[in-house]
Amino acid sequence: MKVNSIMIKTWAKLGQRGAVFAAALPNIAEKNKKIRLLTADLALLSGMDRFRAAYPEKFLNVGIAEQNMIGIAAGMAMEGECVFAATYASFIAVRSLEQIRQHLSHMQCNVKVVGSSAGVVAAKSGISHWATEDIAFMRVLPNLTVFSPADSLEAVKAAEYAAEYEGPVYIRLSGGLNCPVVYNMDYQFTPGELMKIREGMDVAVIATGLMVFETLKAAEMLEKQGISCAVYNMHTIKPMDRDGLKKIFMQYQLLVTVEEHNVLGGMGSAVAEYKAEFQKSPRQILIGMPDSFAQAGSQRYVWEQMGLIDWQIAERIKREWERKS
Repeated sequence: MKVNSIMIKTWAKLGQRGAVFAAALPNIAEKNKKIRLLTADLALLSGMDRFRAAYPEKFLNVGIAEQNMIGIAAGMAMEGECVFAATYASFIAVRSLEQIRQHLSHMQCNVKVVGSSAGVVAAKSGISHWATEDIAFMRVLPNLTVFSPADSLEAVKAAEYAAEYEGPVYIRLSGGLNCPVVYNMDYQFTPGELMKIREGMDVAVIATGLMVFETLKAAEMLEKQGISCAVYNMHTIKPMDRDGLKKIFMQYQLLVTVEEHNVLGGMGSAVAEYKAEFQKSPRQILIGMPDSFAQAGSQRYVWEQMGLIDWQIAERIKREWERKS
């Protein structure tokens, strides 16, 4: 799909899930006749009306039955369909984990699991609707590709790739409406490639999801204080860009990972696991959700409790840099 600035702005207003379900999937289904969309009673909140109206025969709402949805999706995939199965990340990654493991990871059915409202965007709904462990669950499953797009444009590109890719995929959609824009123009999305989006000499910062935008703002703050930070977007958690990471390990003395996810088992942990193979590598700081729960409130209120606001990220990096020095 050829992308222009108007489309990028529109998708940002729709948010990641709106961009995928209202904009991308109807266009994808027009070209790919095998596309099917399943949801666990989340059609209205996810902006699926356009797809449902255009392709009623390709749409199925299974009701609040996430585990059953994965089974249905796997069965359809076995008949040759390319199935997108979507609901809240908190439910699809936790409640349906057994079904994803058996039907998708083990049997490698061609199902694209889309977890929306990942992180703590549903902050006021409490921890039942938060997804701060989903990366850890999904990345340990064999044969499963895991995407964590930084903005709405990247979410669309991940969905487009998933529609053509033969095999199970987990797409982690974070944020709500008016998603921050990381990419102001079209770019080449390459699955598994760590993307450098800001040059820097002192510190390498790897972020994923909405934290990419927060990290870019933090890097600007640090630049004014004399600390130069390179910022990388890890939109693909699995397979991980080992070659790209190896270059970072060789170039920088301080590495920081930032994610809207538990610091245990997430993107930062994946980086640390690989880094442990090297005799010489930079010191790594993991910024994310502490191994605890926060009080409910707005998304940014929860972020502030966890130290994930731009200025908090900047302060943490500054402390660690000065400690290194």
